[in-house]
Amino acid sequence: MRRRVYGADHDDPDPGPRPGRVYRELVGGPLDGLLLDVTGWTPAALSDGAGLVTEIGAYGPGGRAEYGPRPDEPDKWDWRGDTP
Repeated sequence: MRRRVYGADHDDPDPGPRPGRVYRELVGGPLDGLLLDVTGWTPAALSDGAGLVTEIGAYGPGGRAEYGPRPDEPDKWDWRGDTP
């Protein structure tokens, strides 16, 4: 089973990772199991994490799920909570 990339269209016939791109695995929360494309992100942005728009978080449409790097496994980003 191929993993799905955050932001890929639900009707995309190939929503998985693309060669030559860099990804982080989202762990926990509403986006658990998705991959986030971080290709071209600066080291500072990678260390900060991201607030990702999602309709399935605690705040519904327009809310964000906050994810950030796991200290001992930076390729995995843990859920930090939801924000409006």
